[in-house]
Amino acid sequence: MASTSTASALVHSPRWQQFYQLTKPRVVQLIVFCAAIGMALAVPGLPSASQALTMLVAVAGIWLVAGAAAAFNCLIEDGIDARMKRTAWRATAKGELSRTQTLAFSALLCSIGMAVLGVYVNLLTMWLTFATFVGYAVIYTVILKPMTPQNIVIGGASGAMPPVLGWAALRGDLGPEPWLLCLIIFLWTPPHFWALALYRAEDYARAGLPMLPVTHGSDYTRLQILLYTWVLFAATLLPFLTGMSGWFYLVCAVALGLGFCGYAFRLWRSYSEMLARRTFWFSIWHLSLLFAALLIDHYLP
Repeated sequence: MASTSTASALVHSPRWQQFYQLTKPRVVQLIVFCAAIGMALAVPGLPSASQALTMLVAVAGIWLVAGAAAAFNCLIEDGIDARMKRTAWRATAKGELSRTQTLAFSALLCSIGMAVLGVYVNLLTMWLTFATFVGYAVIYTVILKPMTPQNIVIGGASGAMPPVLGWAALRGDLGPEPWLLCLIIFLWTPPHFWALALYRAEDYARAGLPMLPVTHGSDYTRLQILLYTWVLFAATLLPFLTGMSGWFYLVCAVALGLGFCGYAFRLWRSYSEMLARRTFWFSIWHLSLLFAALLIDHYLP
């Protein structure tokens, strides 16, 4: 989400920065972070030199394809972005980058990323990453987002894939562990996004998008956020219950989960824009710290 200062800074920004912002760097950073955690968890103990090199290359490839999907999203939604305060600053929304330029940029990033993953990592990771690109850029952006208020729930499956991509990059196969991490992100996405949608409901209504607060109202959305946070809390305990992680992770998961549920409960009981914003930002810290705890726990004796 861009701040007013970011928007002002981009008024006369150089062309390279306009293209860079199309990749939605903050979102991609979290995607790459979760993928890197999946890579680390796939290796017992510290990675070898060759494994560390594979991790770096895989991170680069996944970053490129994720950035390509974000740019394609900006291309498809340039008209919608222009009607929303949150996104009106984007170069595509302002007409400073043409649709042809944006499409070429997205295609270039995706092609390079796919080539890097296919040649230097493995074909499984390449095709899974491409499937994630299609899931977000096409199925979610083109089909689901303008059609159903459950868009973020269904489309969240593609956004939950980074740990699976990371695991596949180091292992070359898919066990149950990465899918467990995928489940956590899948359940995290709706309460995270709906907290944002609550205080941006007017923006989404103006853009004609059927987000849950627009179609079902604030009360229903806040109830859904509360229910999802409790289901998410239960899912975050599964790595410990299945023996994937230890006590350090469990303590962190319980603390973070109760914190998220606490925010959701307060939001359900009494809405305010400030509380919705705090819930949204806490959700980002929740996922980041949860996966960081998994990583630390993995290397503890």
